[in-house]
Amino acid sequence: MSTRRLIAVVVLVPALAALALWAFTWPAARTAPRDLPLGVTGPAAATAQVEKQLSRHEGAFEIHRYADEAAARDAIEDRTVYGAIVVTAQGPELLTASAASPVVAQTLQQAVAQQAAATGSQVRTVDVVPAPEKDPRGAALTSSVLPLALAGMAAGMMVTLLGLRGLRAVTALIGAAALVGLAAAAVAHSWLGVLTGDWWAEAGVLGLATLAVSGGVAGLAALMGPAGGGIVAAVVMLFGNPFSGASSAPQLLPEPAGAIGQWLPPGAGATLLRSVSYFDGAAATGPALTLTWWAALGLGAVLLGSVLKARPKADEPAPERELATLG
Repeated sequence: MSTRRLIAVVVLVPALAALALWAFTWPAARTAPRDLPLGVTGPAAATAQVEKQLSRHEGAFEIHRYADEAAARDAIEDRTVYGAIVVTAQGPELLTASAASPVVAQTLQQAVAQQAAATGSQVRTVDVVPAPEKDPRGAALTSSVLPLALAGMAAGMMVTLLGLRGLRAVTALIGAAALVGLAAAAVAHSWLGVLTGDWWAEAGVLGLATLAVSGGVAGLAALMGPAGGGIVAAVVMLFGNPFSGASSAPQLLPEPAGAIGQWLPPGAGATLLRSVSYFDGAAATGPALTLTWWAALGLGAVLLGSVLKARPKADEPAPERELATLG
C-alpha cells in the first residue's frame, strides 16, 4: 500500500503541475485576435478598401458595418464591438474602448496604424469609453478574479468541513458571498477607485461571482463528498482563471479557451463587472445568467444532498423492542 501511495505522489504531482502549466501558459502564448468584433463606417468605396485590408488578417476580425460614426459609437458603448474604423476625407479615425480591454485597444491601434502607414496617412484615435484613470491598464480589475475565486472556494469548503446542511448551509453561503461583495466593492470602488459604476450593482456582481463558486463547491461536495468540492475547485482554478480573458479579452484567447472561460464563474464575473462598472450594464445579460445558474444549481445541490443524506435515516425501521421476560 505504501508503495502505491509513493507511486501515486510521484506520478500525480508532476501531471498536475504540467496540466496547470499548460492551462496558464497556453492561452498567454497564443494570444491573438480571433473574430474580434470591429466596426467600420464611411463611404462605401473607402470602407470596402479598409475591409479588404483587414481581411488579410485571416479570421482576426468580425466586421460590423454602420451607417455613420454615431452608430459606431453606440455599438461600442453597447459592447457590440470593441472598436470601429471611421473613414473620413481627412484620413481614418479609430474609435476604441480601453475600458472593455486595454490590450484590445492597443492591438487595434497597432493594426490600423500599420495599414495607414502603407498609404501614408495618419490615424486619429478616440477612446470612446476610457479605462478609469486609477486603473488605465485594467490590472486591478484583472487582479480581482483570483481573490473572488479563492473566497468562493474557501466558503464552499468551510461549509462542507463544518458539516452544515440544508438551509443552514445555504444561508451561510449567501451570507458569506454578500459580505465578500460588500467588502470587495468597498476596496475596489470606495478606496482604490478602480471601479466607477453603481456601487451596489458592483457589490452585487462581486457577491454573485463568489456565490457561483462557493455554491458549486459546496453543492458537488454535498452530493459526492469532499472530493466533489475538490473537482469544482480544480476546474475553477485550472480553467476558470486562465481562460477568463480578464487580462485581455475572450476573443484574444485560442479556441475553445475563450468560449469555455465565459461559461465558468471567473470569466463571466470579469465580463459582468466590466459591463456594470464601465458600460452602464450593457451586454450584462449573458454573464449574469451564467453566474446565476452556477449559484442556483450549486445551492440546489446543497439542498438535494441534505435530503438524500437524511432519507436513509428516515427510512430505517424502528428497532424492535425486546419483550421483557416475565418473572
